[in-house]
Amino acid sequence: MRIVIVGASRFGVATAERLIEAGHEVVLIDHDGDRLSALSEELDAGLLEGDGSLPSVLRNAYGDGADALVALTNVDDVNILAALVGQSVGFERVVPQIVRRELLAVCDALGLENLITPHATVARSIVHTLETRHDASLDLRSHQGFDVLGYPMSEDHEGMTVNDLDLPKATRVIALTRGEENRLATGDTKLKAKDVLIVAVAPEAQDEMDAMFWPESEEDG
Repeated sequence: MRIVIVGASRFGVATAERLIEAGHEVVLIDHDGDRLSALSEELDAGLLEGDGSLPSVLRNAYGDGADALVALTNVDDVNILAALVGQSVGFERVVPQIVRRELLAVCDALGLENLITPHATVARSIVHTLETRHDASLDLRSHQGFDVLGYPMSEDHEGMTVNDLDLPKATRVIALTRGEENRLATGDTKLKAKDVLIVAVAPEAQDEMDAMFWPESEEDG
């Protein structure tokens, strides 16, 4: 396959490396020419300097045809725009990375069905790792309708316990990640800023959880 990647982020480069190892042709787009120059000695890929959300740049990358466009910049808005422009250029499959959950409904409305949601994926991976190492763990994979999501703790949460958070009833805290350390969490677990709390959340509680941990001031910033 011929894959075009927008964004020479760490994730973008790691994805390019894996695709190349698997025998696929890769074109990597980024606005930072110095970054691409440094990568030219590491990646056996086409490197294209430019704004990956512009039609002219994506047409150049598309060339005589490409199988997919993957948008992996660190900005959700850019990834969404790149995906939409990619569709107009002719890419049959577009896959944007989306970090902010509130944009998932927007993507659905825009017809962007194939999404990369790294926080949710990492959360599920952490839960699976913890489950397989703890005999008494809850097998959340058998509980239909719940999403396992990660929520960042701020300075305001420093020193609080999980019970102090007063989370919605339709949630269950499973674990937290602190730096490189993953641990199961209980109601008495004390929190620190920059912890990521891993929570099983029913659909009806997700908006309330978003409001608690992704305040509007941060979303708009």
